[in-house]
Amino acid sequence: MAMLNILSILIGIVGLLLAIIGLVPLLGWTNWIWLIVPIIGAGLGFLSKSTTGRNFNLFVIAIMVIRLALGGGVI
Repeated sequence: MAMLNILSILIGIVGLLLAIIGLVPLLGWTNWIWLIVPIIGAGLGFLSKSTTGRNFNLFVIAIMVIRLALGGGVI
């Protein structure tokens, strides 16, 4: 089960890097495409006994959703 947590954290790091790209002006729409990455990571984090990976992916999801809300879901 610890491997699921490590995999979840690694997926979360990839999601965070993609979210940083989505913070660039006029690239906010990419968060719609990349939002699936931390969702998958959070799913793996829910299967793990540890909560670190799950919480990290939920944080990345929150960053992406807030960026989408600030940009009106498009920009």
